[in-house]
Amino acid sequence: MTANRLTQDDDSETFVKRERDWRNGAIVYQVLVDRFAPSTQLDAKRALYPSPKVLRDWSETPKPGAYLPEAKLNSQELDFWGGDFASLRGRLDYVQQLGADVLYLNPIHLAYTNHKYDALDFLKISPEFGDRDDFLRLVADVHARSLKLVLDGVFNHMGRNAPIFQEALENPGSPWRDWFAIGPQYAGGARSWTGFQNLPELNLENPAVRAYLYEDPDSVVRSYLRDGADGWRLDTAFELGFDYLRDLTRAAHLEKAGSLVVGEIVNYPGRWLDSIDAVMNFSLRLIVLDLVSGVIPPATAGRMLNRLVTDAGIEPLLKSWMVIDNHDIPRMATQIPRESLRRLAQALQFTLPGAPNIYYGSEVGMTGGSDPENRGPMRWDLVRDDNPELAWIKKLISLRKQHRALRVGNFRLVESDRLLAFERYTDRALETIVVLVNPTGTTITEQVLIANESLMDDTPLIDALAPIDFPSVCTVQAAFLTVSMPPETVLVLTPRERSLGGYSRYKRVR
Repeated sequence: MTANRLTQDDDSETFVKRERDWRNGAIVYQVLVDRFAPSTQLDAKRALYPSPKVLRDWSETPKPGAYLPEAKLNSQELDFWGGDFASLRGRLDYVQQLGADVLYLNPIHLAYTNHKYDALDFLKISPEFGDRDDFLRLVADVHARSLKLVLDGVFNHMGRNAPIFQEALENPGSPWRDWFAIGPQYAGGARSWTGFQNLPELNLENPAVRAYLYEDPDSVVRSYLRDGADGWRLDTAFELGFDYLRDLTRAAHLEKAGSLVVGEIVNYPGRWLDSIDAVMNFSLRLIVLDLVSGVIPPATAGRMLNRLVTDAGIEPLLKSWMVIDNHDIPRMATQIPRESLRRLAQALQFTLPGAPNIYYGSEVGMTGGSDPENRGPMRWDLVRDDNPELAWIKKLISLRKQHRALRVGNFRLVESDRLLAFERYTDRALETIVVLVNPTGTTITEQVLIANESLMDDTPLIDALAPIDFPSVCTVQAAFLTVSMPPETVLVLTPRERSLGGYSRYKRVR
């Protein structure tokens, strides 16, 4: 049976099952708790930011700092804006009304810095955000809005200020000594993540470390899932290894069936997806960015996409996060300053297989270069109905909500030389979506082949991004479409059955 024929993966039950799984095609909204919503309790909290920490005004923007040799970190890591769980809960209506399905929080564990990737104790909440009871209230409010909550698991390393690390460093007989790689061969006395001495690596080969992190019933992974979290995003997951990720994912599913474990895996996804539910799809991200910037031509991008989907498999890709920007990457409006090209990238983010990741504030056009500039406080003044960036994102979110094929559909290339062209399809012919992208600076007119035997001849195709009363763009002619696309444009085409006085060409073909 050839690849373009109906297969077992195309039957109706497959798509029904995918729709039941919240992880497939979800829209993920990422938040840094410290920077998302201004706290109303700052006066009561000021003691939580002792010098050299600095509590900034919400109107200030992050600036690069200076290295502090004694603390072994950069002063920018000690600038805080004061957001907390209570202020986040006050803005959950915005997240819900935007159309997100998942709220993803950067680390919330007890830590010294503003970013919290230097945990002192994973089982405790950083007091600037609240405590475990405040976390439970947040979980309840998130779930009351039919949202899911994903936490950030930083299980490759801890913070230098962690009491167990300090004891291990100073006392060769400490029971914590084997939790880290300690010795004079390492700068600062211990192996640290990429040389940052504030981030000593955990010894993941130590059974006690694995028990603490994910194996024991009261482990970090399992206890937060039991308290209501719905999944984990694993920091620097590509350094954890296949076996470790497989064991952690198994433990998470044992604690909560259907929970999500998604890894920050910058490598090609490939067999990583045998060990974990999903990846942050950086390979897909670069294909999209290189396409819109002209680094790779459309036909090459299409072949790369097809190879990636074939190698990774559609099921884990539907759960994988499609990231354009986040806390480690310059904001989208800074990466792609040209609006027409930015819109192409965003359209692909919402139409390719996966779960679009919206980094807080990017939906309203916030700018920012590399860390710390990309971690500015949320610009609530930009949340306006007349903001074109916000209107465009809402249109893309609505598009995805309305079209099942974009959420859970299969992927197939459309035969084209000069356009990026692909199809998202289900078991129902009239749910088909055909996406055509012209990232070049010239108008392209091309005849393309759609290898979908269920699309009937003479079926009009409508641009789903155009106004409702917009006429059809083109018509299926024996599986061919002829389209003319202006420079730097995208078409998201969907079939519309002709009104033929009660007669239907689809009466025996779904």
